Amino acid sequence: MTGTRRRIFAGWWVVAGAFLCMFVGYAVAYSFAAFFGALETEFGARRGETSLVFSISAFLYFLLGFPGGLIADRTGPRPLVVGGLALVAAGLVVASRATTLWQVYLGYGLGVGFGVGLSYVPSIAAVQRWFVRRRGTASGIAVAGIGVGTLVGAPLAHELIAVLGWRQTYLVLAAIVVAGAVVAGILVRRGPEHYGLAPDGDAAPPVAAGSVAAGFTLGEAMRSRPFWAIYAGALFLSFGLFVPFVHLAPYARDVGLGEGFGVMLIVLLGVGSTAGRFLFASFTGWLGRRLSFAMMYIGAGVMLVMWSQSTSAHALIVFALVFGAFYGGFVAIAPSLAPDYFGGRALGSIIGALYSGVAFGALLGAPVAGYAFDFFGSYTGAILAGSALCLVSFTITLLTPEPTRWLAARPRTPPRTPA
Repeated sequence: MTGTRRRIFAGWWVVAGAFLCMFVGYAVAYSFAAFFGALETEFGARRGETSLVFSISAFLYFLLGFPGGLIADRTGPRPLVVGGLALVAAGLVVASRATTLWQVYLGYGLGVGFGVGLSYVPSIAAVQRWFVRRRGTASGIAVAGIGVGTLVGAPLAHELIAVLGWRQTYLVLAAIVVAGAVVAGILVRRGPEHYGLAPDGDAAPPVAAGSVAAGFTLGEAMRSRPFWAIYAGALFLSFGLFVPFVHLAPYARDVGLGEGFGVMLIVLLGVGSTAGRFLFASFTGWLGRRLSFAMMYIGAGVMLVMWSQSTSAHALIVFALVFGAFYGGFVAIAPSLAPDYFGGRALGSIIGALYSGVAFGALLGAPVAGYAFDFFGSYTGAILAGSALCLVSFTITLLTPEPTRWLAARPRTPPRTPA
């Protein structure tokens, strides 16, 4: 009887490893809101200066997805996942010893930025290679690690800071990241063809020696209209996308709801994000991934308008949950949209290049909002600017053709043979 028992498809272990990689990496990244007040007080910093800590890391972890994916296409994801998370832990140790804010920029900003940047894209690209029919489900489960990390990271850090202080809390988080790196490194692996398997657990076809996976090279993808449409849409969205993760907690404090309530709002962003990864990913079956992706833009934009007018606890709770859901849907759908257009041949480097657009919006959004508050005493203008850019992203995506129609319209070229 045991001989007939079907083994778990190895791709699901890859999903588990990617989930864990993103869980520990983004639990640290999105715990920043819990440290905001402590860093402000410790170093006497203004909000624009303090928010730059997060923005440096966010800029780097989206920008470095490109070289991370490029390297992983050649070496496999495992060295990047383990090495990247080790850098996150090292950065936290450096930040815990900081005596000036620039040292926190160096430790947290660079360590978390480089570490998450080198590990995220290789782990999520690995999942895409193991699935075709179940790609949406598998990708949704994997990137749910970001949502669960957001859900856990901020409240855990908030409680630890109250007991241990912010410096010791960074050290505890570093130890958790090291443990996650070991387990995720064991689970994440190269594509199924390297193990004589096929995506989704199907029977593997015979593979010719020296053959390459079907799809576009990075250069071919970058010369296409869909590549730049996805890039521009993500770039404009990201200006407002990360502002709540930095400024929602101090915003709650400003309107008299307290810092503890603000941290709870970050938790609710994580709840919404986790739910949205599955809820909106399920829409792709009848709306298609492109239109589902467009809905994430318009939904995020509407919720930012709501935030700009909200001062009550109930309104902010609704904002956190629903905005988090649209954020989660965006993160879940984006990696699966890339193989729809470009195939799996250079998927890591293509996804990494696309995410580099997010880096520039993430770098600017939170500090601009912080400096706007420092100058005007209000976040409203920066929040509404982020909403307007979401509308631009929505329009760009609607004007981009569906993957099947775009691929059918392309002139056919003879298949490449390996050199």
